Amino acid sequence: MRLLHTSDWHLGRAFHRVSMLGAQAEFIGHLVATVRERGVDAVVVSGDVYDRAVPPLAAVELFDDALHRLADLGVPTVMISGNHDSARRLGVGAGLIGRAGVHLRTEPAACGTPVVLTDAYGDVAFYGLPYLEPALVKGEFGVDKAGHETVLAAAMDRVRADLATRARGTRSVVLAHAFVTGGEASDSERDITVGGVAAVPAGVFDGVDYTALGHLHGSQTITERVRYSGSPLPYSFSEADHRKSMWLVDLDAEGAVTAERVDCPVPRALARIRGTLEELLADPRLVHQEEAWVEATLTDPVRPAEPMARLSERFPHTLSLVFDPERAPDDPDVSYARRLAGRSDQEIAEDFVAHVRGAGPDEREQAVLREAFDTVRADEAVREVAR
Repeated sequence: MRLLHTSDWHLGRAFHRVSMLGAQAEFIGHLVATVRERGVDAVVVSGDVYDRAVPPLAAVELFDDALHRLADLGVPTVMISGNHDSARRLGVGAGLIGRAGVHLRTEPAACGTPVVLTDAYGDVAFYGLPYLEPALVKGEFGVDKAGHETVLAAAMDRVRADLATRARGTRSVVLAHAFVTGGEASDSERDITVGGVAAVPAGVFDGVDYTALGHLHGSQTITERVRYSGSPLPYSFSEADHRKSMWLVDLDAEGAVTAERVDCPVPRALARIRGTLEELLADPRLVHQEEAWVEATLTDPVRPAEPMARLSERFPHTLSLVFDPERAPDDPDVSYARRLAGRSDQEIAEDFVAHVRGAGPDEREQAVLREAFDTVRADEAVREVAR
């Protein structure tokens, strides 16, 4: 069976205030053409279909168009909700839409109930694990500790239990939206840590033939059977070196996996340039960046006059301007933002406690802080669903 694995469409998202709807529509067209031209048997979309719980109307219309075009192909599609989606909104009409061959899996309680497709060698069971916010689903899975690894492991126990009841030789595919150990994050994934744990081990998904992951925006191979497709378009300058693609995956009669990357259309190249303003305006080596979307980091010791206007004369698609004067790391003028770069909310809070009190929090206090952050995150998720 040949699968096309994609994720993280983020329909409705802009790139530094530049609308991406046109590029997202072009990607949908490319996906449909790939399904038709490459003999795809099933499409899997591993979450973050939308960029936010209440997407703009234009994004909903594009999703509706995608559903119709996929259904018209007669090729089954399995989708799950991600952390940016409202699971309840995305799942509206799932039963009716499923009759057209587009299967929306947004309910955690149904993670052990697969979509079963058949090819010449028998059945393939597709299990959809939507994004699992630990604090909200721990009751459903009967776990005491609200951790991402704990709830994912419980969900996978249901998958393996169902798989064990099926005919010998049934192959299996899991769709999941999670941060798995070994994956490399970028700046465009928000709320990357969940339940106080940055990542879960790939071993959670043992026992299935292929795991189609979403959440991280770079295409990555965790193991031969566990892969991220990545987002089809860039959503931050940290993705400047990404090769945006989908996975074309073949499952043979025994469940062995072979995979090929299928490149996605590139709306415009991304470039990150760095130097003083005069250097950037004069450097002949930057000629190839003149038509790219540009993030310029200026290292001038004193902020120059009208830097954006002057940069735009040479680089008309400059979208981001960063000031980073060359200074020693211990310089008191090093910005607060630079000192916090790469640190989690938990680490920042613990640093604050140490700064105020002279000593960092003990284990009990760390647990209190962690519980507070988890509670806020869960409350935000509940309010998004209720909007």
